[in-house]
Amino acid sequence: MPRLGGRRRFKIKTWMLFVALIILLFGDATMMRSDHLKMTELRDAVLAADQAEDDEAILAATDDLREFMKSNMVVNIVEDNGVQKITFGTGPFYLERQYVRAATKALKEAEDNVKPDENPNGNIYGMAGQVCRKEAISHGWNWDNVNYINCMLSEIQKYPAADELQTQMIASLPSTELYRREYASPIWAPTLTGFMVLITLIIALVIVVRFIIWIVLKISLLFG
Repeated sequence: MPRLGGRRRFKIKTWMLFVALIILLFGDATMMRSDHLKMTELRDAVLAADQAEDDEAILAATDDLREFMKSNMVVNIVEDNGVQKITFGTGPFYLERQYVRAATKALKEAEDNVKPDENPNGNIYGMAGQVCRKEAISHGWNWDNVNYINCMLSEIQKYPAADELQTQMIASLPSTELYRREYASPIWAPTLTGFMVLITLIIALVIVVRFIIWIVLKISLLFG
């Protein structure tokens, strides 16, 4: 008989740990999804500012996104050369409108610097522009559309004496890498999500250790 006034020890059973693990896994998934949605919201704000061609708004939205990514765990699925992979971060995205504005300006400056008599084919920029303006009207492109820039490059390549001008034009265009953005997040952060994941891992480890101990005891009883 148990002694009166004695303390009753409560033993946590393995099945209880399993139940707790399942609940925590559900909570982890919910919290991590919430962090991912917040990252998406902040990233979309950067892209919206880019579409609005508002450089100050781009800078402010980018700062918000960067600060969030520094202090939160964000698991993301990105595509790399047709293969999907899991990463901690935003994944790469581009400030397309900002690039197009810079490329259009560089293209215009390069065109203005070339005289019609510098090439036996005449003003290659002007002739390429005539073709590409028709294409732009036909497809509904704006003059600062990336398709218009690609059209200009394609048309200039058709002229046999255009190598030097083409090189000059390509050299004047800014690198797309300058307008590429990607922000990584820590694998673990001291947030609610981070502590929930940590507790989940501890409970999972305890379950694994208990299972190993159970296996060892079974083996020892069989061969002992």
